[in-house]
Amino acid sequence: MSTTRFDHGAPNWIDVGTPDIEGAASFYRALFGWRFVPGGPEVGGYGLFQLDGRTVAGGMRTTPEQGPPSWTVYFQSPDADATAEAAQDAHGSVVFQPMDVTDQGRMAILGDRSGVPFGIWQPGANKGVDLVRAPGALRWLELYTPDIAAAAGFYHRVLGWETSSLSFTGGFHTCVNPAGRDEEARFGRLVPLDAESGETGDPHWLVFIEVTDTDATAARVQELGGTVHTPPTDVPDIGRAARLTDPYGARFAVVEPRG
Repeated sequence: MSTTRFDHGAPNWIDVGTPDIEGAASFYRALFGWRFVPGGPEVGGYGLFQLDGRTVAGGMRTTPEQGPPSWTVYFQSPDADATAEAAQDAHGSVVFQPMDVTDQGRMAILGDRSGVPFGIWQPGANKGVDLVRAPGALRWLELYTPDIAAAAGFYHRVLGWETSSLSFTGGFHTCVNPAGRDEEARFGRLVPLDAESGETGDPHWLVFIEVTDTDATAARVQELGGTVHTPPTDVPDIGRAARLTDPYGARFAVVEPRG
């Protein structure tokens, strides 16, 4: 994910659903410097988070019936309807059917074989976020899953992903990239949920925002009413990362790239 030249299957959007969009906007502005620009009634109040005038994410108020507060990642699709059908054929699910978002694009929310929700975005006037791989913008993604092989097979079938191993002292990462792209296009990794890895909990996608100082950011999250779930830790070949939640329970992570 080195540029915003989005390939099929590459992440091209993120957004947060929260019971208090004004409170969340205040939190992320204090943490990352994001400015929230609310949308009109035609988009249900859905708004944009911007950093120095460039869009880095979206956000909206959600109800308990729509699910718990959470960050969702969207992947590029040339045909949202065909991708939704492919997800069902691959033993996933369609959580929200494909729908047009004015002239901006066409989207759907799908579920993978473990039930992890993710979005797809078929660009119209809106091609995706304006900024990645910069402080305050999307840097990395991780999928926590009980079955790495099944997850890799599902996303390969639905989005064309390719996997590769990135070795480090003591282990390796299972990384993912769009079809036909080299290691420079890696945008995330698959993390096993098992006793050996020490990772527990429910399967989920985790969005990583780039920062210049992970330790300071984690401390600031606590000052702002959020929670530090995994304190700042050096992750080989990825950087110094921390896993967090905002004051409303939406989990996310930050990473200070190194090397």
